[in-house]
Amino acid sequence: MGQRIDLIAGLGNPDPEYLTTRHNAGFWFVDALARDCGASFTSNKKIFGATAEIELAGQRIRLLKPMTYMNESGRSVAAASRYFKIEPGHMLVVYDELDLPPGRVKLKFGGGSAGHRGIKSIIEHLGAEFWRLRLGVGHPGQRERVVGHVLRRASADEEQQILDGLSAALEALPVLLEDGAERLQNRLHTRRHGDSEAED
Repeated sequence: MGQRIDLIAGLGNPDPEYLTTRHNAGFWFVDALARDCGASFTSNKKIFGATAEIELAGQRIRLLKPMTYMNESGRSVAAASRYFKIEPGHMLVVYDELDLPPGRVKLKFGGGSAGHRGIKSIIEHLGAEFWRLRLGVGHPGQRERVVGHVLRRASADEEQQILDGLSAALEALPVLLEDGAERLQNRLHTRRHGDSEAED
């Protein structure tokens, strides 16, 4: 049985200088999804973001890019939840994940923020019961280097790995809608990454 998703929110920072940084991987995902579906984003001041509407695997889905900056993402996602009357359990939030290497992608439901300020903000506004699609961007190795890491552009090789993971997730997204989360997790979590088989 498929999973109902009414809203896909991609997290990022709206200013032009951030558009190519690792922290904007969530924006990259929803931009690519809108483009693939022939949709375009328009500003919606009532929800502090930009929205688009697509149809995928027979489901009508709203896309959201919060324009509040990353650490206030919850303000926009919560406003969209109220405005469109969408329950958190029918939301998928897409964002950059430090704890996964570039190109790895994982799907999970609920849990904590793992230090991600955008997810922390959403949890503060809506609780933790929503779907997350985590796009691996790698970890710099030292905690004090994290901010600089996510707010800089990746190397050409790492950026290509991130984009390859993003493309795999886009291609597999209908599996979530048609066959459910477990099937998508099996597909994403065991896809080949580099020269070795990915592990859960």
